[in-house]
Amino acid sequence: MEQLNGCQGKRKSVDMENEDEAVQPAVPPALQSGPKHERSNCNSTSGNMETSTAGGSVSDERRTSSSCRQRIDSLRKNRPPFPWFGMDIGGTLVKLVYFEPKDITAEEEQEEVENLKSIRRYLTSNIAYGQTGIRDVHLELKDLTLCGRTGNLHFIRFPTQDLPVFLQMVRNKHFSSLHTTLCATGGGAFKFELDFRQMADLQLLKLDELDCLVRGVLYIDSAVSSPSGCYYYENPTDPERCVQKPFLLENPYPLLLVNIGSGVSILAVYSQNNYKRVTGTSLGGGTFLGLCCLLTGCSSFEEALEMASQGESTRVDKLVRDIYGGDYERFGLPGWTVASSFGNMMCKEKRESISKEDLARATLVSITNNIGSITRMVALNENIERVVFVGNFLRVNTLSMKLLAYAMDYWSKGQLKALFLRHEGYFGAVGALLELLNPS
Repeated sequence: MEQLNGCQGKRKSVDMENEDEAVQPAVPPALQSGPKHERSNCNSTSGNMETSTAGGSVSDERRTSSSCRQRIDSLRKNRPPFPWFGMDIGGTLVKLVYFEPKDITAEEEQEEVENLKSIRRYLTSNIAYGQTGIRDVHLELKDLTLCGRTGNLHFIRFPTQDLPVFLQMVRNKHFSSLHTTLCATGGGAFKFELDFRQMADLQLLKLDELDCLVRGVLYIDSAVSSPSGCYYYENPTDPERCVQKPFLLENPYPLLLVNIGSGVSILAVYSQNNYKRVTGTSLGGGTFLGLCCLLTGCSSFEEALEMASQGESTRVDKLVRDIYGGDYERFGLPGWTVASSFGNMMCKEKRESISKEDLARATLVSITNNIGSITRMVALNENIERVVFVGNFLRVNTLSMKLLAYAMDYWSKGQLKALFLRHEGYFGAVGALLELLNPS
């Protein structure tokens, strides 16, 4: 996939220039012995800068050294001070990405204020924050190069309802003494703007969530060198042979990007800067959790998914075979096809025979089938054969991913693959981080 423009880079394994390496040049063999000369603090374009020798000009050396220092100062001015964050405040979850620099020089370490060290220690030494904050360690990207700095990218999430607790932590850590502005996207960036200003003394740079989503998806795909960041399910129509396989997302355009959060947005992406929102649906992850809370008494997304994994949706839904006694052969509809979601619940006897787990499973199947059906129609209308599903609804939700894979494969007669991305819910936050680092 093409590399995005702006102040960003690839994994460290890719041969790229690290501008800050100029601070600590390699010592040429000629300087390892013999007369002691003063060494410059900057590399020349050949990799080393030698000191003046007999016949050389001291003034030339000073001018060159001064020029190198100016270049380093210019690079530093084109990037913001640490810490580097991007935030996506959704209707259900807040997603935060944090870049931890690993190439801090001795000089930088001496100049670092205690507030900055405290924030870095707190975020990187814990995997849980309070009762509900989680750092997804398995998603961490190591040795990533951003704006000439090498470090690790961390992924953190917590429920949006706990935002006041986060703002209090930000206040206690004196974050506003380091930054006055935080790059944020999602509806919450607008809804909670006043809270950030009053509780944490921070201004929000509010960014469009779909712009951030697309930019984050394309960047992470370009930054992750292995194909494991994107995958699909092989043989999705055969549960016994269904396995996860890596997929190399190269030359991706055009692609359909289906973002499943509290609601659903479907985007047609034709290039890095050419995309549109085609449609969406209000029936998304928030619908699933809200209905499960009403129907089963559960209180968290994880609890709802666990209940769904134990249930049987066919006890709740009315199937084609419940109406026809078998398949509807004329239109090729198998008997097990859902004819009416929750259709059996109009019967008192069946209502009394089902469990909370059955209700959770039927809710999950209803939401997922609806998303799959709309996505299939949009793919046909837009003439796009590559579909990528993202969003926090898919986090730890293998059941829905397999249902989506099944629906895409079955109804398209094998023409459409449902693709998934490992960092499914964090792309908006990544896009916000990239905007922070954008020198313009």
